Amino acid sequence: MLLASGMRRVDGVDAIEAPVADGGEGMADVIHGALGGEWRTAVVSDPLGRAVPAQWLLLDDGTAVVDSAAALGLPLLRREKLDPINATSRGLGELLLAILAASPTSILVGLGGTATVDGGVGMRGVIGSWMRDVPLRVACDVRNPLLGVRGAARVFGPQKGATPDQVEELERRLAELHELAPYRDRPGAGAGGGLGAAFAAMGAELVEGAELVLDITRFDERAAGAALVVTGEGEVDASTFEGKGPGTVLRRCAALGVRCELFGGVVRDGFEAHALSGSRALAGEDLVRLGEALALSALDFA
Repeated sequence: MLLASGMRRVDGVDAIEAPVADGGEGMADVIHGALGGEWRTAVVSDPLGRAVPAQWLLLDDGTAVVDSAAALGLPLLRREKLDPINATSRGLGELLLAILAASPTSILVGLGGTATVDGGVGMRGVIGSWMRDVPLRVACDVRNPLLGVRGAARVFGPQKGATPDQVEELERRLAELHELAPYRDRPGAGAGGGLGAAFAAMGAELVEGAELVLDITRFDERAAGAALVVTGEGEVDASTFEGKGPGTVLRRCAALGVRCELFGGVVRDGFEAHALSGSRALAGEDLVRLGEALALSALDFA
């Protein structure tokens, strides 16, 4: 909204806002904006076992859409309460049981934004194996494998509060989940702290969340006539181009022959993007100014 408001300051520029999601938190909101549906709520356990209300979406065709973050999300915990060693995905299992009780025709789960790195142990302890007649798709926000230098513990553990020693402990725990071994290297296995591998072991279909959501929201159709598309996220780094929304938007725009500009609150070395000041206090002002500058450049480009 702030970026678009900056663009609209320039005469002759019309800015259309198009929310994007990649399987992380907010996916259900974006799908609701595109397709409608009915919000429902279940009370489940948060990553530390406390009761929390979690929303999920029932579409008109009977498909249930849910963000794992509704039960397991980082925003549910204060920074000082993050505890990836003890955090559990049990609440997601409870949420899936509540969804199944509504007899959906299929279920779509978004994996990103969780405070957990338990390889789905807590969830599977509740839900068991997926011996049910309900198709299950899982939208992964990243392509990372379960283990290794690009795996769930080493890449995302620190974001969830893990110290270096805890990262190694989490890596060891994930490696010991032998039932996940056949799925360790599947793209998306490391999403959601290893939930990707857990769902794959349950027979779910893993899909790239960004691709799925862009198709649902008819992104290509809307972007094809644009003079400029702008996308971004808090931090631009290697993971931006490993299945996340902004990287997928860039690729789609390139295929369409549409100019696309990427921005980030922080831009890591080696990546080309517009860097904001990095100050949370100035983020709104930064976005307005960037929007205005890009709108002017779009007029010049045209």
